[in-house]
Amino acid sequence: MRQSLLFSKTGKNPPADEVSRNAKLLVRAGFAHKEMAGVWTFLPLGLRVIEKIKQIIREELDAVGANEMAMTALQRSQPWEASGRWDDRVVDDWFKTKLKNGTELGLAFTHEEPITDLMRNHISSYRDLPIYAYQFQTKFRNELRAKSGVMRGREFLMKDLYDFSLDEKQHLEFYEKMKGVYARIFDRIGIGDRTYLTMSSGGSFSKYSFEFQTLTEAGEDVIV
Repeated sequence: MRQSLLFSKTGKNPPADEVSRNAKLLVRAGFAHKEMAGVWTFLPLGLRVIEKIKQIIREELDAVGANEMAMTALQRSQPWEASGRWDDRVVDDWFKTKLKNGTELGLAFTHEEPITDLMRNHISSYRDLPIYAYQFQTKFRNELRAKSGVMRGREFLMKDLYDFSLDEKQHLEFYEKMKGVYARIFDRIGIGDRTYLTMSSGGSFSKYSFEFQTLTEAGEDVIV
């Protein structure tokens, strides 16, 4: 891409209502444009960075036998009602809407329920397992307060990976393998030396999970 062909320009003044350092730098460098609180457009340079990161992730996940797919952002209610997470008293992050016939739909804030429902149509025997599926998909969360620039938004891109194993032993083996895969991804991106495996900070599955956190001046958590 020739710089002379780029329509995005560098600037001196970030959005007046933006306090996050990462967002100010991205706007000034011409990588992103703020549409509203928690909603960002990625300009050509910003999109190139995202696509390069996605390709690194693809290479590492494909190498361990994961399959890339693309699920829908628009969600029917039934799989979520079965898990209890369609109820706004249980999950208050939903953006919901209705079809003209009155059918209620939601914009996915995550995809555990729909992929579990989908796999019922594709797993018919233990011989089909294990299955590892991942995607890059836009998520929508009705955050009370969008903050931290592009790091906590109401619309954002997420990579999610789902594991359907034969038994708990196979699942735990894959889980441990994935820790190494993510470490290689962070190394290739260039942040491995300041990225740490930590306990999960919250959420529906926090007692089953860990997080990777990267030290940055724009961060809010303190690692102890």
